[in-house]
Amino acid sequence: MTFGDRLRADIAAAPISVATYMARSNAAYYATRDPFGVAGDFMTAPEISQIFGELVGAWLADRWVAAGSPPRSVVVELGPGRGTMMADMRRSFAAAGWAPEVVMVETSPVLRAAQLLAVPDAVHHDALALVRDDAATFIVANEFFDALPVRQFDHTPAGWRERMVVATDAGLAFAAGPDDATPLVPPALTASPIGSVVEVCPTGTAIAAEIGVRVQRHGGAALIVDYGHAGPLARDTLQAVQGHARADVLAGAGVDLTAHVDFTALAVAAGVTAWGPVGQGSFLRAIGITARAAALKSRATDAQAAEIDAAAARLTGDDAMGRLFKVMALTAGGAAPPGFA
Repeated sequence: MTFGDRLRADIAAAPISVATYMARSNAAYYATRDPFGVAGDFMTAPEISQIFGELVGAWLADRWVAAGSPPRSVVVELGPGRGTMMADMRRSFAAAGWAPEVVMVETSPVLRAAQLLAVPDAVHHDALALVRDDAATFIVANEFFDALPVRQFDHTPAGWRERMVVATDAGLAFAAGPDDATPLVPPALTASPIGSVVEVCPTGTAIAAEIGVRVQRHGGAALIVDYGHAGPLARDTLQAVQGHARADVLAGAGVDLTAHVDFTALAVAAGVTAWGPVGQGSFLRAIGITARAAALKSRATDAQAAEIDAAAARLTGDDAMGRLFKVMALTAGGAAPPGFA
């Protein structure tokens, strides 16, 4: 029996929440494949250009220097993909004279193997809570929070109900649960019109709270890059991707499930100073993407230069990733970090 068959059989026996459905589906999805790149299901910024990782690495190195260049430090990447960004970031670390311990938080055996090919000395952990907590900590999460399970709530004529996944003769479907879920809906959204859908991500806010504790306790900073919005919204943002195209979220298996990130909720949960979110395009321009692209082009062929320009445009353009993707920094206070002034 395949994973999809088991999942559908379990749902036929008893409906499950959207959060449980998303968590189980994504766990199976990432455990069995490398979904990144042209041959996969989607492209992330580090796979588009080395510039992205190099600039993020330079940003982290700047925060290390601003913290007084602490001799004990660790860089943690949450959801590190193939390890591409960490490999690119480390060139910037070396240029700054920084050699932190490198930790990757990853549960997929397939992706761990790919990450060790890119960064052979990386230390792996299944969760941030397992990472050493005795050093200045610098955390980066690129397209990590969007894949965490969200709970969805439907505003029905009978009140707020958690959205469930149920089995029907026609296949899987959404249905409102039987119990009152009003206490779980953000207060600012409880008066949303009938028919509204509200999402919350308890797993994401719990991780943000852990990040905040570490940054406050030992110094450091965190950089979160993802697509989403500032503040709670009454909107269904759950989506599925397969083969670089939208797919059915109720396919049951073999698709990447994501939802938009509420950056305000993460900032509140972290409990430290939050900067942004700002658009990815404006952030990358502020920290030097134009100069870095020009430096790469100066020793490139005409064809390579065209590829560099195309990648930079994709990362920063308002009609590409520049506006949809947002960047937020978490620090223990102080002046605004680069990209957020």
